[in-house]
Amino acid sequence: MGSLGADAEPQGARRRPRFLCLHGFRTSAEIMRKQVLGKWPADVTARLDLVFADAPFPAEGKSDVDGIFDPPYYEWFQFDKSFMEYRNFDKCLAYIEELMIRDGPFDGLMGFSQGSYLSAALPGLQEQGLALTRVPKIKYLIIIGGGKFQSPTVAEKAYANKVACPSLHFIGDNDFLKVHGEKLIESFVDPFLIRHPKGHTVPRLDDESLAVMLRFLEKIEGEVLEYSSKDKIEGEVLEYSSKDVNENEEVCL
Repeated sequence: MGSLGADAEPQGARRRPRFLCLHGFRTSAEIMRKQVLGKWPADVTARLDLVFADAPFPAEGKSDVDGIFDPPYYEWFQFDKSFMEYRNFDKCLAYIEELMIRDGPFDGLMGFSQGSYLSAALPGLQEQGLALTRVPKIKYLIIIGGGKFQSPTVAEKAYANKVACPSLHFIGDNDFLKVHGEKLIESFVDPFLIRHPKGHTVPRLDDESLAVMLRFLEKIEGEVLEYSSKDKIEGEVLEYSSKDVNENEEVCL
């Protein structure tokens, strides 16, 4: 588990949006961390509290990044050639929930490839009460090289309603999942979209894509500040209510 926000933020500093980052198939948290930090400018990553997590299952076959990035490699779940049947899917969802309980609370999810399929599906599954029932609602998504689950068993529940939370989607012109990424954004309300000329990868940000990224960050930062203020007010109300109860108990005694 790696985090860019492991150190406590200075008192009074604006809280950064906290994202759980789900890596691609047969890669790792460390590989995704290197991809993101190596390609995105520091003035972007510094505005996010990114927590990178390894998937629960060791890779059951050869990794496409073998020879490029060092092992170990992991996978979130297993699937058949048609991507219609999934193995260990429920265990994967339970594992992600445990991560979010242990290292959260999180504001959102960021996923690449297999991790992005999960990230995009989880808000809908959470809304249906089928996943992440013990953690706060997912508020934001960053989807890199993603798509929709093909199995009706998952799809009919995950995409039953359009996903309304703010989302940022990366679609590569030469990504073999481009068509699936295009289909996915149809399931979102007002998604932010970055198109890039590369393939199935975490892309660098040119001037145009950086402008979109910064607009997305400004939107979610404002909402996080609002949520934080509400949480603080609610906490103070609970504190005062508890104090009143204790004082009343003392009077009764």
